[in-house]
Amino acid sequence: MMDVANLRIALFSGNYNYVRDGANQALNRLAEYLLRKGAALRVYAPVVDEPAFPPTGDLVGVPSFAIPTRSEYRFPIGLSKSNKRDLEAFAPNIIHTSSPDPAGHAALRWAQDQDIPILASVHTRFETYPRYYGLGFAEPMIEGIMRRFYNRCDALVAPSESMIKELVEQDMHDDIALWTRGVDRTIFGPEKRDLEWRRAHGIADDDVAIVFLGRLVMEKGLDVFAETIVQLRKMQVPHKVLVIGDGPARKWFEQNLPGGIFAGFQTGAGLGRALASGDIFLNPSITETFGNVTLEAMASGLPAIAAGATGASSLVNDGETGRLIPPGDTGAFAQAIAPYCTDHELRRAHGEAGERKSCEYSWDVINQVVVDTYIRLVEAREALHAAEAAKAT
Repeated sequence: MMDVANLRIALFSGNYNYVRDGANQALNRLAEYLLRKGAALRVYAPVVDEPAFPPTGDLVGVPSFAIPTRSEYRFPIGLSKSNKRDLEAFAPNIIHTSSPDPAGHAALRWAQDQDIPILASVHTRFETYPRYYGLGFAEPMIEGIMRRFYNRCDALVAPSESMIKELVEQDMHDDIALWTRGVDRTIFGPEKRDLEWRRAHGIADDDVAIVFLGRLVMEKGLDVFAETIVQLRKMQVPHKVLVIGDGPARKWFEQNLPGGIFAGFQTGAGLGRALASGDIFLNPSITETFGNVTLEAMASGLPAIAAGATGASSLVNDGETGRLIPPGDTGAFAQAIAPYCTDHELRRAHGEAGERKSCEYSWDVINQVVVDTYIRLVEAREALHAAEAAKAT
């Protein structure tokens, strides 16, 4: 079997480090693992003057522009001549693309021209985004573009069994491996709970705080979260709301969550403390392919109430570690959350069960799946070349 040190990987990302999210943190953890194991790695992605965090590995900038109305994000527009020269000099034996954007398409064409295998990783459900901006009619078109892109790749990796099932049903590919996500146990755990931090944020020791964690953008289901809280208030269920995160929709969220406690963007130890200092985790989003925040909440000892969609449905055991609710059903979300607000023993039992399940997710074991897939694809292409050479002679 090929040694990992013989791998030369060119990784393409639409957002490698300029805005922090679960997808690029997974890519950076993969990069760290690859470099630690001796592989050669080169990353191609948009760059900015003040990124959210330093990149892992060598980062080469690709042409991009700021997305109108969402200027914190950049849209790659392809590969420049200098990018292609850099690729040729690096001489990868496998391409990894993490987004079906123009740079990803250019990388795919380059790989096919060079007869190099290409792996695509699936990180978000791009086809669902238009519905949050009144453009639901565009979903079939976007799904068609994604289908053509993914079927031209040699294989895919996706972060949950539920996402793999969805991709197969959408006819995206028939060679899809499970590249799940891990959780950093040095950051997330029930022991990070801090009563003084709670008190400083207006949460009393006997208050039950429902947590939202994530970037404050509409596609994270902010409307469903806010309406669920409205339903709870109508039911006169005692609770407080703790929002961890920031983003362009913060003003909308504040207006629609009167009385909500907004702790702002948190990272590292501060994030672990804030999350463990909550009591119930609510994630109504349907755009995630895995749901890093759900796993982090489980690791922090919180029962998780989530939309029964890709990602969460592979993490949450309904009735054991939390609840899975039909997407968008705010009444059902409220009915599911209510018992946790008043039953301490139920909250404790499901939180502990979730924390135990989160221990199954080790980053090194998880990232080795991607390495094994790289090696399989490279060896298959080398065997094909050898067979063609033998046939020619």
